[in-house]
Formats: sequence, structure tokens, C-alpha cells
Amino acid sequence: MTNSQNVLLLGSGAREHALAEKLTRDGAMVHVLPGNAGIPNSYPEVNPLDFEAVKAFAQAHNAKLIVVGPEAPLAAGITDFFAGSDIKVFGPTRSAARLESSKVWSKEFMRRHGVATAKAWSFRSDNIAAARAKAAELGGHVVVKYDGLAAGKGVYVCSSPEEAEAALDDLQTNYSGWFSFLLEEKLTGPEISIIGLTDGREIKMLATSQDHKQLLAGDQGPNTGGMGAYCPVPFANDNVLAAIRRDIVDPTLRGLQNEQFAFHGFLYFGIMLTPSGPKLLEYNVRLGDPEAEVLLPALDSSLLTLIEATLNGTLAQQGVRQRPGAFVGVVLASGGYPAQKFPTGFPISGLDNLPAGVRAYHGATKRDEAGQIVTNGGRVLVLTAHGNDLEAATARAYEACGKVTFQDAYFRPDIAQRPAPVLAASAVN
Repeated sequence: MTNSQNVLLLGSGAREHALAEKLTRDGAMVHVLPGNAGIPNSYPEVNPLDFEAVKAFAQAHNAKLIVVGPEAPLAAGITDFFAGSDIKVFGPTRSAARLESSKVWSKEFMRRHGVATAKAWSFRSDNIAAARAKAAELGGHVVVKYDGLAAGKGVYVCSSPEEAEAALDDLQTNYSGWFSFLLEEKLTGPEISIIGLTDGREIKMLATSQDHKQLLAGDQGPNTGGMGAYCPVPFANDNVLAAIRRDIVDPTLRGLQNEQFAFHGFLYFGIMLTPSGPKLLEYNVRLGDPEAEVLLPALDSSLLTLIEATLNGTLAQQGVRQRPGAFVGVVLASGGYPAQKFPTGFPISGLDNLPAGVRAYHGATKRDEAGQIVTNGGRVLVLTAHGNDLEAATARAYEACGKVTFQDAYFRPDIAQRPAPVLAASAVN
């Protein structure tokens, strides 16, 4: 493979916009299926879950590399579909993708391989009564997790018996038929995202980052797909990172090898820094969103070269360089998100008036019949700013939020402004 190759990128959100921009800067010709109104070379007529259509497009455009953004094509087996062909897919097999697609299976994997994580109990939807009893026994201090893919919305963090009861009621309302779910002990401490590229043996880490999942300021309200992120994380010091490597990353890699999974892709570790050390909350088998919108602008190395090295077995020989300074991304969301239904189709203004050092990544946009860019979903845009430090980047990101507008636009006012945690609380023994 060469740095002038044609690349197919699957997905339609701000993560894919950031990936397309970075891969283009690295020298690739990127085609995005289906993409959106803000991503060049988007092809909305191609469904990324129609693997035969993806194959036909790849052949027509002489594309030998497919980079997968969202989890759904991976869980559906796109890597397996192209196995043995001359088209390489950057992403794990369907079997390995269970690290994300099944919370129950993923927790069992962690237990098998000694990954530091929270205690958990699995239940089926036909035994909700047992789950209610366990939640009551734990005083309602639990995290309820739907087993399957839920776009970041199948997790309920509960602090009382009443909240736990409501979460279990919500599961029954939102997910019909038979399903599995987890009850986890509720841990405390700051959360961080650790994301790297791996071939299943080696892993090369991107910068540390921190997502803001809940809708409202002060980490209140319902979980979303993410309302903003920043990198790097100031309190993720060398001692913390060494403990994460020892207790979470290395046991995971040993597990992938022991179970002989073919894993060539991004691997995401959602980690809580508890008073007793780092604990793994979840895996994702793709680049996080909105973490991607700060991590990729921060990456100075060629992502295309790292992907090629992951696929051809030379990842261990690669270094990863980061740009200096800090990066802060704020999501502009539609009013009413994350509810299932909310109005869309509102014109977006101000995209041509961004402050210096700010990028606008399109998440849910389209062009209307008049050719104007309008809203087309929940997380409409991510405005990412670069600054010499976190304070400067944050100020610049919110300056941009004041310039880009659409009807009922909403953003969290406190991205990257959580109080600095007491270092002792995240100390590693």
C-alpha cells in the first residue's frame, strides 16, 4: 500500500469527518459511504451495511483499504466478508467485535483474562425480578447496561433504588423481546478514554482524552452519544498510564492472543480512575466519538501509515507523535436530543465565520432542495479548537459556539471545565 491510495471510509458522523480530513492530509483519496453534507466525496446512496454494494464501489474506485468508523458494520461482519480478498478492512472480525457488541460477553472476557474491572451480574429480560432484588441489595448504586449495541444510550448510572427501578423499567420499554443486560457495581472517580491502534499483539496509543456523556452541565441528565471531549488529560500522569497498561491493556492483548482473535483496528478502553486504581468500564472496537474529533487533529503522525503498519505487521516499529497544546471539541445538538424524536431540517449559519484554530466537523447534516446545509439528526456538529493550553482551547471552542447557530441548538456549557480531580483520588497504589 502507498500513501496515495484510494480509501473507503464507512460512516456518516463527525468521527468520519475527522477521519476523512486526517486521511486526506496524510495523502489518501478518501471516499465516504454514506458521509454527510460537510464531508467531501460523500456517497449517500451507498448503505455501509450492504457489503455487496460496498464491494462493488471499492472495485469501481480501485480502493484496496476500507476504514470502518461506526460499530454496526464491524458487528455485522464486514471484516469477515472481505477476508481472503485483496481489499483490506481496518477493523476487527465479527467475533472480536463482541468486545463491544455484547456487554455480557465482554465482561466475561475481562474476567477470563484478569482485566481490572467492576463486579457485575448478568440477567435476562425474563428475570427482571432477580435484577430488581440485586439492585435493591446494592442500595441502587448500580450501572445498568443493555447487552447489545445502543449508540451510547443503553447505559443507566443509578444512585438510588428509585433510579435503578426506573432504569430497569426503561429497559423493558425500549427493548422488546428477549434480551440480556448487566448490573455493575457503581464505581467512583474520573473517567478517561484510552484509544489505540492494535494488531492484537502491539498497541500504539493516541493521546489521553475525556468524554462528557451526559446531556446537561455538571454531568446531569440522560446519557448521550457524547456532548464533547478534550485531550490530553492533565491528570493522566505516567504512574496512572503505567497502571492502566499493567492492569487493563496488557491483559486484554494477552486475551486476544489466547483466544486467537484477528484484531486489526482501533481499540477503545473506557476507564475509571478509582481510589483503588484504574478499572475498565467498557471496550469499543472503533474510534470513539466525540473523542475522534479531538484526537485526530492532535495526531501529528500519519494515521494512514499507522493503519498500514497495523495491517502489514509492522506496527511495533512505528512511533506516534502528538501536536503540542490542547484540543477541545463541543457538540452542537438538536433541541430535544437524545429523545427518539425531535425536529430537524433547520438551516445552519455561521460555518464560514469560525475563529482561527477551530474546525467544524459535521455529524448530522444534509443539503435541502435549495442546496443549503440543514440539521439532520441529534449531534449536528462538533466544533474543535486548538490552543496552547486547555484554558485557551476551551475559550476558543466556546467562541465558535457563539457564531454557529440553528434553531433550538443546544450545547453543554462546561466541556473541559470539570474541577481538577484531587490527584490522591486517582493515585495508583
